[in-house]
Amino acid sequence: MAAFDTETEQVLDALCARLIQCAEATRPLRVGLTGSVAAGKSTLCAELVRRLQGRLAVEAVSTDGFLLPNDTLNARGLGMRKGFPDSYDPDALFAVLDAVRSGPVRVPGYSHVTYDIDPALSRTVDRPDILILEGLGFAPFEDGRSIVDRLDLLIYLDAAEADLETWFAARFLDFWRAAEHDPASFYAQFRHMDEAQADQFGRMVWTRINLPNLRDHISRSRDRADILLQKVEGHRLRGLRGL
Repeated sequence: MAAFDTETEQVLDALCARLIQCAEATRPLRVGLTGSVAAGKSTLCAELVRRLQGRLAVEAVSTDGFLLPNDTLNARGLGMRKGFPDSYDPDALFAVLDAVRSGPVRVPGYSHVTYDIDPALSRTVDRPDILILEGLGFAPFEDGRSIVDRLDLLIYLDAAEADLETWFAARFLDFWRAAEHDPASFYAQFRHMDEAQADQFGRMVWTRINLPNLRDHISRSRDRADILLQKVEGHRLRGLRGL
């Protein structure tokens, strides 16, 4: 169990209380959790699941599983736009959000090691009390549809751009180091770089891909969020709205 500062504990307690209260009126409660790449969405989601389990049945589903496969993205010239609205399968996303209230539904899985859809990671979700849909892809798609309109509650995890770059670069280096003895890893292709070069490359990816996606698409969900949280230096949480 991670140790948190007092303010973060208070935010987490208030957030869990809000989710439990909302789930009493609507089940399955469909909750969206979004924010920038590297903001800590997956970590926050895992902590919420840990705290809520035992009181309610909670399932966490990542939008990464609804990305188009790499072969499809590359064939469409979208290989460098992973995480942008046009890199997702919106029909599959909507189908899961609609079906989760009527019965078991199969959800796809994604590997951050191979950086692609992994059929072995797909699983069945069967009418939980709370479904947390975590990740990107919440901005409107080309046809105007938005998964935000299918949610009962939206949480946005905000952070300063400078902090996000630092966290993204650190995460990139973690994957880069782990790939040293894993030739199947997507990050093995970067092992010819030394650590300084890998850090520089990670920051370039942030600047050219993830930062524009944040500014042009991801941040559009911030004003629509029912709950606005802020991650600050030291990975501390603050509640800005909705708690």
